[in-house]
Amino acid sequence: MPHPDSTSRPAPVLYRNGSVYTAADPFATAMLVDGDTVAWVGSEQAATSIADSSMEIIDLRGALVAPGFVDSHMHLTETGIALESLQLGSATSARALLDAVAGVKGEGTVLGHGWDETAWLDPTLPTAEELERAAGGRPVYLSRVDAHSALVSTSLAESADLRSQDGFDGGARVIRAAHAAARLATRQLPAEVLERHQARALAEAAANGYVALAEMGAPHIGGADDLRMAAAWNAQDAAARPVPEVLPYWGEAASSEEQAGALVAQFGGAIRGLGGDLNIDGSLGSRTAALRAGYHDAGQERGALYLDVDQAAAHLAACSLAGIQGGFHVIGDAGLDVALEALDRAAKEVGAQRVRAAGHRFEHVEMVDAAAVGRLASYSVTVSAQPAFDAAWGGPGGLYERRVGERSRSMNPFATFYAAGVPVCFGSDSPVTPLRPWSSVRACVEHHNQDERISARAAFLGHTRAGWRAARHANPMAGQLVPGAPASFAVWEVEELMVQVADGRVQSWSTDPRARTPLLPALDTGSDPVCLQTVKDGAELFASPALRS
Repeated sequence: MPHPDSTSRPAPVLYRNGSVYTAADPFATAMLVDGDTVAWVGSEQAATSIADSSMEIIDLRGALVAPGFVDSHMHLTETGIALESLQLGSATSARALLDAVAGVKGEGTVLGHGWDETAWLDPTLPTAEELERAAGGRPVYLSRVDAHSALVSTSLAESADLRSQDGFDGGARVIRAAHAAARLATRQLPAEVLERHQARALAEAAANGYVALAEMGAPHIGGADDLRMAAAWNAQDAAARPVPEVLPYWGEAASSEEQAGALVAQFGGAIRGLGGDLNIDGSLGSRTAALRAGYHDAGQERGALYLDVDQAAAHLAACSLAGIQGGFHVIGDAGLDVALEALDRAAKEVGAQRVRAAGHRFEHVEMVDAAAVGRLASYSVTVSAQPAFDAAWGGPGGLYERRVGERSRSMNPFATFYAAGVPVCFGSDSPVTPLRPWSSVRACVEHHNQDERISARAAFLGHTRAGWRAARHANPMAGQLVPGAPASFAVWEVEELMVQVADGRVQSWSTDPRARTPLLPALDTGSDPVCLQTVKDGAELFASPALRS
């Protein structure tokens, strides 16, 4: 499918002999794309009657065509850097980290991502001096898997002046302000290098079926220039290789309607809202998520609050008055208490209807009780959640249980959100978890708490159509494949198509055609579907050689 330019229009493309996930016809096997729009979906017999020589015809050979995925929370530059730096997820000891650092050739800062000491037999971390020696004097920055803390060498601590920052205790591990300073110090890279990292992340997303990505920028992550670069991908020259749409958010607090407008204006109106990684608290893995009661494995610690109720309430009131989507990063229950009290105060100041109309969104919201769920629903707050977190760290013996004990059982309550009418969308928080959308769908279906499981269909919609809605996309048809909708989709090689429900008390897998429910890939096969093609508004972002062979 050639990318359109200013002088030619691509030929219509007919996909046939497969399966199309569409509400228009649960048995559709073919789809016609004309320009940037879905022109038709229907049966194989009908496809035969409309096929002609003016079309490109793609034989799906049983493949599935489905709406493209939307990642509702990720970080382009951080993802690109992680993909090109040391992969430390498989490290099992401090010695393994040091050996990995010692093996890096070249000059400049040694970067790595993904270590998780909670999976080690001996959780002792390397010292700053050991990292310095392993790197031969080069600065070292190794981010933890949750990206809320890192290990740094002595030279980086000195050059970034970490000793004056909160969260630095003289050792290798840095949290809070010291971590933000260390990360920013290692991101002072030439524009072409930063652009390369973002391009790498965009290519990775396209190769995994994503057509859009919510980019969570903030002063403490990459700064305003980094977010401007991310937003600029949407306006690149038509001759350039098309990429997934970037849905940019800026995580900086506003204290007035005027300031909220000014923050948006500095990006030329290109951002979707003031939220994302505007942190109320941190993460459970780094013990910086704010808790009502102490950590199970460190009872004297209760995490950190980066915003108080007054600041959070002023931000929501300002955004609501300006008609701008606002929100926060919030994980711990004490952090959520701050966010909910801020909603109440903002509603008293500007009116509950104005707060609801702004369409605010909270990121993560992992520790939440029934009363809090009801308050979120009453203010129409969207929860942007990360199902892969539960797959990685939920369940008996997992990180969450070690950090918060029995409280972990009720974390990430997807079914409860849905039942209460809380809008939910899903993302990866890449590079915290990989850009693997079907693994994320599976995590919803196989939630460690059976009561919080949702169907594959609900999870798929949360990863597709709900992502567009959460970003307040102008086209209400985005995220579905029906005539007149944007031609934004992915083609998947699948082993089997089924309907999966979340209730473990009944047969979980069904292919009964009487349900007239569009089928999705079987997710109990041990492997994810393979992406063959990704298309955004009719432009091909990715294609496997196998698609047209």
